[in-house]
Amino acid sequence: MKVELHCHTRMSDGSLHFAELLELAVQEGIGHLAVTNHDTTQGLAEMDEMCRAHGIEFIPGIEISGYDAERQRRVHILGYFIEQDHEAIDVLCRPLLLRRHEGCRLATERLIEAGYNICWEDVLSYAAGGTGVYKQHIMHALIDQGYTDRIYGDLYKKLFSRGQRGEQPGIAYIPTEYVDARDAVGTIIQAGGVPVLAHPGQYQSFEAVDELVQAGLQGIEVWHPLHGEEDELQAQALALKYNLIMTGGTDFHGFYGENPITLGSKSPDAAVVIALKERKSLLLWG
Repeated sequence: MKVELHCHTRMSDGSLHFAELLELAVQEGIGHLAVTNHDTTQGLAEMDEMCRAHGIEFIPGIEISGYDAERQRRVHILGYFIEQDHEAIDVLCRPLLLRRHEGCRLATERLIEAGYNICWEDVLSYAAGGTGVYKQHIMHALIDQGYTDRIYGDLYKKLFSRGQRGEQPGIAYIPTEYVDARDAVGTIIQAGGVPVLAHPGQYQSFEAVDELVQAGLQGIEVWHPLHGEEDELQAQALALKYNLIMTGGTDFHGFYGENPITLGSKSPDAAVVIALKERKSLLLWG
């Protein structure tokens, strides 16, 4: 059966509830499923029970929104077989969740002031049941008001542009202070998990691998929808150099995804799940 090691629900920035994601996993023949919501492990215990009832092995996960201050790049760290509701995760991630939510509130205010016919209450409704508002929820409100027909497109680029290469930032761009990627690696280990570098090709975070390995990194995501052949080859080379587990996943967000993708379509071999379990044991017992 297929393995899905990277997907999100409405607890963060996915469009599906846990039960809806599980229904889709059953339809796609997923045998091993990791839910890796951003900066939270809320709801994973319930998802574990539901997966067991359907004969699916559930892998409690997380994706921590890290940052490499030296190179000024985002560096996301996945964590697998993590202890749910661990205090270390809460201490590191709760302030980040609050900062992101407040930034999206300010972004919405800016859009309203600029004349966009949306309201904060509608944006909040799309994020109901989750840990806070994300940019996808703001875009959903703009879609419903007819300003665009997609989450990611010209309007998204215009409003949320970071202003790189001398360009002016978009009016809805609010910088978020992320956590140090090395702290993310250490926190995942502290919470009993296995840290893996997420989609290094997307953020060009390959250069940070050496430092992350020193902090305890155990794996690297090789197969990802936004990785080209060169990205995969570079990730594989780093995996061999540093003895990292090679993982893959769809980074599934449902309607809020950057590209249409089928759950499990970037499925690695089931042996990767065994490798993650073995690495977890090594981290626990040395």
